Amino acid sequence: MAKKILFGNFKGGVGKTTNSVMTAYELARKGHKTLVCDLDPQSNSTQLLRRTYGLQHNDELEINRTMMVAIQEENIRDSIVNIMDNLYLLPSYKDFVNYPDFLEMKFMPNAENFKEKRMAYFGELLKSVENQFEYIIFDVPPTLSIFTDTALYDTDFVIIVLQTQQRSLDGAEAFWEYLQEFYNNHESIDFDIAGVLPVLLKNNSGIDNQIIKDAKDVFGSNMLFNIIVRHMERLKRYDRLGISENGFTEKNDFHDIKLHGLYGRLTEEIIERTGGTNG
Repeated sequence: MAKKILFGNFKGGVGKTTNSVMTAYELARKGHKTLVCDLDPQSNSTQLLRRTYGLQHNDELEINRTMMVAIQEENIRDSIVNIMDNLYLLPSYKDFVNYPDFLEMKFMPNAENFKEKRMAYFGELLKSVENQFEYIIFDVPPTLSIFTDTALYDTDFVIIVLQTQQRSLDGAEAFWEYLQEFYNNHESIDFDIAGVLPVLLKNNSGIDNQIIKDAKDVFGSNMLFNIIVRHMERLKRYDRLGISENGFTEKNDFHDIKLHGLYGRLTEEIIERTGGTNG
């Protein structure tokens, strides 16, 4: 059965999408069949993986059925697209903003346990395909919403992404508290917090070090990942052009080698923290 992992924070712009997609990419490179579920109407994960597909295949990724269409038709399977070996995407689109209204119509407020049914609905559809994958990665908006609750209701592990700035730390604390409240209020769910992933705004910055120290005080040293995602300009190019392994202008580009080496080690730690084994 697939291990399901959610990357989250209540502060936007902290690298949540980048790190969830990079982790999925590295899991696939290590031979683990992985599915990215883009549960964000802004569809940032979808856009990044579409660019990655275009970069690798020199062709445009064809998406005939968005996730919202798949949900309406109760057929997740036919909307899944292949990005590369072992990496698959359940794509989002701007029509996914209609998902809350769809749930409200399907499970009316006078229905028994309607809130639980709304949160559980996507996970029930996902069951038809989840056994085909070793890992499923959820990307969600940085907000308190049915999109986030849907993923939390179905996930096995949560990784809190912490960019080293005060507002991100505040958002991480608020997300942590919400996770505890959500877990306590729903008996049918069972997830663990795999850890807090520090993402540096700048390398060797005093404020970065102070935020990490504060995070250890707040969450406990054992909750922070040993691997820290350091500031790398190449990640910005990935967002714009897609994930590259051989450089944008020449083969064996050392920026790509360094970046994939970092995320390879991070992915190994994620596998360990989620109780898996490296292939």
